[in-house]
Amino acid sequence: MASVTTWTGREANALRMALRMSVTSFAEHLGAARRTVAKWSSQGDRVHLRADMQAALDTVLARSSPDVRERFETLLRSATDRAVVGPTDPSGGAWEADTGGDGNYGSGSDGDVRRRDLLRGATVSVASALPGVTPLLDVLVSPQRLVIKPLALSVRQFAREVAAAKSEYQACRYERVLGRLVALLPTLEPTRAGAGSEQQVRIDALATDLYHVVGSVLLKVGDRGMALVAAERSARFGAACKDPVAMAASARIMTHALMSNGHTDQAMHLAQIAADTLDRDTGLASADAVAVYGALVLRGAIAAARADDRDTAQAMLDEASRAAARLGHDGNDRWTGFGATNVQLHRAHIALTLGDAGTAIALARQVPLDKVTLAERKASLFVDVAQAYTQWGRHEHGLQALRTAYDVAPEEIRCRPAIQRIASDLATLARGHVRREVVEFAVHAGIRV
Repeated sequence: MASVTTWTGREANALRMALRMSVTSFAEHLGAARRTVAKWSSQGDRVHLRADMQAALDTVLARSSPDVRERFETLLRSATDRAVVGPTDPSGGAWEADTGGDGNYGSGSDGDVRRRDLLRGATVSVASALPGVTPLLDVLVSPQRLVIKPLALSVRQFAREVAAAKSEYQACRYERVLGRLVALLPTLEPTRAGAGSEQQVRIDALATDLYHVVGSVLLKVGDRGMALVAAERSARFGAACKDPVAMAASARIMTHALMSNGHTDQAMHLAQIAADTLDRDTGLASADAVAVYGALVLRGAIAAARADDRDTAQAMLDEASRAAARLGHDGNDRWTGFGATNVQLHRAHIALTLGDAGTAIALARQVPLDKVTLAERKASLFVDVAQAYTQWGRHEHGLQALRTAYDVAPEEIRCRPAIQRIASDLATLARGHVRREVVEFAVHAGIRV
């Protein structure tokens, strides 16, 4: 197989053509700005790619099918280089280093989180990793197919079951939460139908949280489309109960689902609008309102980072810090896990999203781990550290972080395709004893690499 010592625009464009992708599709595949990829095409071997893009293209080439690799080699050998690299620069200038800039932004990247999500290794079957996903989808889209008619619950019972599902999710016990959701979702309509008007308002507010869990767990297992369906239902029940905090809480999962489906601008604007509306309607007079407000702003900051809008991401992080100071504690109000420590976690994640691996690691080291009480948040921190070290080329440290994440929450590692791809990246990029240890860890964790 052909290897590339130094990627220039010529080799990158040859790989794009070998994959038979458009400039836009290839940019999305890499998590790069379209104008950056277009520059590779137009300037050819006069532009040398930055280090993280070199590594990303190495991975794409290594995982390409034999047919793609053969086309890539043919294109590189072809005498029609002009057709591969595109039109020449009339200025005839020397090559320039590609900093990833696209003329408007600092890095030109949609973030290394997206890049790693899209550099896929062996496909892992979500259904085999989590058998409860298929039954959940069945009750989500076709509850009428149930053979046994579900029973109505009291409002107290329904609230208790929703809280249990939330707790299981935050503890990363995804198999158990799937089982709970499959049993609980069919009871929603009969419970609501048997309740009085005041109780129905309470049930609608609980339903926003219920569908929030459904959307969240579906995002964890990689079913982004159905997560968007669940997010829409959460929003619908939020609107029905007319509770400002419930409506804002439903906007959180909608923002997340939009981001995961590539709609970063819409996600950012939704988070901003929903946070402003919550502030206006409640004056942030309760702990729940402040926590949901802060969590929404953090979600918007992630969306801004994925859109490579550093200024907006930083402004929203600063606003979240002010909300955390107003709240005054690290808690789990309205299931947000929001507080000053949560803002620190997001600062590290956003640095990683913007491609600043060293900054992400430095910020992660400042997080007081004793204050991260939710397993899902602690595991996510170590996953971010593993990804940052992998991006940085420090593969042994990346493996150590991934092992720590597994110790905190095994199902977070075993069941999430996005995290499995980090392990796959490590297995592809590491060498010697580190690679052997990565493979051994993957076997132990039940991950294919």
